[in-house]
Amino acid sequence: MQWLNSWDAFIKVVESGSMAAAARRLDCSRAQISKQVAELEQSFGVRLFERSTRKLSLTPSGEIFHQHALRALEAIHSTEVAVRNLGDAPHGVLRISASITFGRLYIAPLLPKIVAKYPELTCELVLTDALVDLLEDNIDLALRLTKSPPQDAVARKLAHMKRVICATPAYFAAHGEPKTPHELAHHQCFNFLQLEDGREWQLLDRNGDEIRIPIDSKIRFNNVDCILDATLAGHGIALLPTYLCGPEIAAGRLKTLFDDFEPMSSFGRHLYACYTPSRVRVPKVRVLLDELASLFQPAPPWESAASS
Repeated sequence: MQWLNSWDAFIKVVESGSMAAAARRLDCSRAQISKQVAELEQSFGVRLFERSTRKLSLTPSGEIFHQHALRALEAIHSTEVAVRNLGDAPHGVLRISASITFGRLYIAPLLPKIVAKYPELTCELVLTDALVDLLEDNIDLALRLTKSPPQDAVARKLAHMKRVICATPAYFAAHGEPKTPHELAHHQCFNFLQLEDGREWQLLDRNGDEIRIPIDSKIRFNNVDCILDATLAGHGIALLPTYLCGPEIAAGRLKTLFDDFEPMSSFGRHLYACYTPSRVRVPKVRVLLDELASLFQPAPPWESAASS
């Protein structure tokens, strides 16, 4: 199936924008990529790329071939996954992706339990706050806190992700406790460093009406652990997920504000398990989904701990 390498090289050139970039992704030389593309063009008897000194662009024939090549390689990949995972016993390598903090707290402790139950299974946990590509990164299942699950993947809702506005009692004693959400604008608040949310908090009242609060964030982080640490140190008010700050609230180290309002986030309200359609019936993915369902349903562990 040597032709597969040429088709994959062609797709990588389209995705990367140049033969040199595609060669870096495939860990080969630019000459090899050029040769594979030339062999494809010779085989089909058409030009697939318009070449200039500045860039490559697809010809009409190239666009048609690109569409069909993507579908063909996805079908081949799905077939390989299905054949390799025949049988009922989970085995092989199970690659899971999760955000750094959430994965460390809740997914990493789950893996020893899984491999103890299924000794032919090896688990790999990839912790990153960046969005992974399920196919490109060979991820069997990704746990995503998102507003919009990927349309090309199966997305199974696992848990509601509640967020709260909170600070230490010492902070409120020193700076006063806001009586209305709009008073938050006069306090030091910690915002997650991302473009989508900008510098405001969005809250929903009981009627579903949205309130936007401009936030003074002189210190911003791209890591939620840093936000929690700064909040516990008494430096300001934060909007935090309860999976992280729940124990601190239960212990009285943090106090919540405006519990009648629901804080909104670009991360959305739910945790999803995302996987490609080719892995729907794969035993190792199925057993992981069962373990996740047991962990997060009917209530996630941080809510169960808070209520008890």
